[in-house]
Amino acid sequence: MAASKAVVVLKSVKKIAIQFCPFEANVRSTREFLKTISSKDVRSTNAKCETVTEVKHDKSEPLVNVTFEDGERLVMKGALLSSKEMIAALNARCTAKELQAKENARK
Repeated sequence: MAASKAVVVLKSVKKIAIQFCPFEANVRSTREFLKTISSKDVRSTNAKCETVTEVKHDKSEPLVNVTFEDGERLVMKGALLSSKEMIAALNARCTAKELQAKENARK
C-alpha cells in the first residue's frame, strides 16, 4: 500500500469529514485515504485539524469532504478515485494554499 507512505501536510486544513458504507465494494480507496491521514506523521502536521469519520449502512457513496482554514472545500468521491489520486489532490491544494499564504505574508 504505497499510499500510506505519502507525505501529506495538513497545515492549511481545518476539517476532514469522511463517510462510507463499509459493506460496499467501492470503499477501498476511501478507507486507504483514511488510514493515510490518520497516521501519526500526518496528524502531527496539524494537531488542530479535525477528522470526522461517519460509517453508514445505507449503501451511500464514499465521500471525503475537506474544509480549509479559508473556508474553501474540496469534495472527493471515493468510488471514482484511487487513494493515491485523493492524496495527490489534497497535497496539490495544500501546497497551493501554502504558497498563497507565503506570498500574502510578503506583501
